[in-house]
Amino acid sequence: MRELLRNGSFMRLFCGRLVTNAGDSLYYIAAMWLVYQLTGSAAFTGVAGFLTTAPSAIQFLFGPLVDRTPLRRVLVGTQLAQGILVLVIPIAAALDALSVWVVLTVMPLLSLLNQPVYPAESAALPRIVEREELVEGNSLFALAYQGADAAFNAVGGLLVAALGAVTLFLVNSLTFGIATLLFATLSIPAAGTDNDETKQTATASETAADGGRPTAANDSPASYLADLQEGIEFLRGTIVAKLLVGAAVVNFSIGGVMAVLPAYADVLGGASAYGLLTAAIGTGMLIGALVGSAVRRFPFGRVVALGMAGSAMLWVGAVAVNWLPASALLFALALVPAGVTNVLVISLVQALVPDGLLGRVTAVLGSASAAMTPVGALVGGAVAGATSATLVLWAAGASFALLALYVFAVPSLRRLPEISEVSTLTAK
Repeated sequence: MRELLRNGSFMRLFCGRLVTNAGDSLYYIAAMWLVYQLTGSAAFTGVAGFLTTAPSAIQFLFGPLVDRTPLRRVLVGTQLAQGILVLVIPIAAALDALSVWVVLTVMPLLSLLNQPVYPAESAALPRIVEREELVEGNSLFALAYQGADAAFNAVGGLLVAALGAVTLFLVNSLTFGIATLLFATLSIPAAGTDNDETKQTATASETAADGGRPTAANDSPASYLADLQEGIEFLRGTIVAKLLVGAAVVNFSIGGVMAVLPAYADVLGGASAYGLLTAAIGTGMLIGALVGSAVRRFPFGRVVALGMAGSAMLWVGAVAVNWLPASALLFALALVPAGVTNVLVISLVQALVPDGLLGRVTAVLGSASAAMTPVGALVGGAVAGATSATLVLWAAGASFALLALYVFAVPSLRRLPEISEVSTLTAK
């Protein structure tokens, strides 16, 4: 871990990810609450959740672009564009022109601009750290992701209550500006570079410092489609593809949960309750990310199956108790196994996928795992509007139980050994 923290390129990438995720968390919590505030409708928050998360389903389209475009350019360009776009909402409010339709237009555009970021960061990480440092590096990356979520969801809820949701969009612009500066100073070796000196000390004067290909690439549309197909084919028939089936069920339910959470929290205490509940969810994922490195020595299949079975029981308890402090605690504990699984799966993919394929494989993986989230948000909002938000939360607990049963039922998943002993992604 010390060597990792002394790696200047890693630290700039890590800090950039931390700031970016903080900004993402702030605009998401602000937008969902703002839509609920403007409409008072769980169905509208479901639409907002759908529009915000739907771009994740096409993240795979950015994979080939990430693999053929200098990574620093991708990271800087996306942050700069988001920092400008996010100002539309406070400007509209200042001009007395803010409506739910403005929010519903801006949010998917922000999300779309964010889609190349995670594949680019995932593609950059193996180029700047050693293979044996990948699990620790991903644990820290997951820490940045979930830590920012936990902290800024809590702060965001309080800021919404004290200052108003529009204020958070002004803060967002600042966070994206900081991320732009951090990524602009980042040096990323070219794909295929594999030596300590380059990973530790690559400079901006080198051709590879931008994370581009060391030789000219064929950028024709036919080549793009071939690259995209290669990423999809690589995952076909792998254990990761099988894991995605179970993840789709859970993501459908989580999409519904996040869509109805403003309505659920409004009954329990308003914006401050919303901040506490979203912070609890982020904290659970954060704890899971932190212990992900420690549990890598245990059989992967058992960790996932037993963990998700425990999640189901804890989640049901959180909904049943219906008391904010206890519910928040149980929600947090229920999400710990999800944080563990995220770290282990990402580390597995990065260790076994060639550098030149990693951007498109990561993008396909991200799109496939997230594709059901917007559908869940839309359905969850509609169900909550017709019945209650609580029913959607009960369904999420059932999805965790289904995932546990699925892993137990599929031999190639149930028998997965500890992560260091997995030598191929091919399902057996």
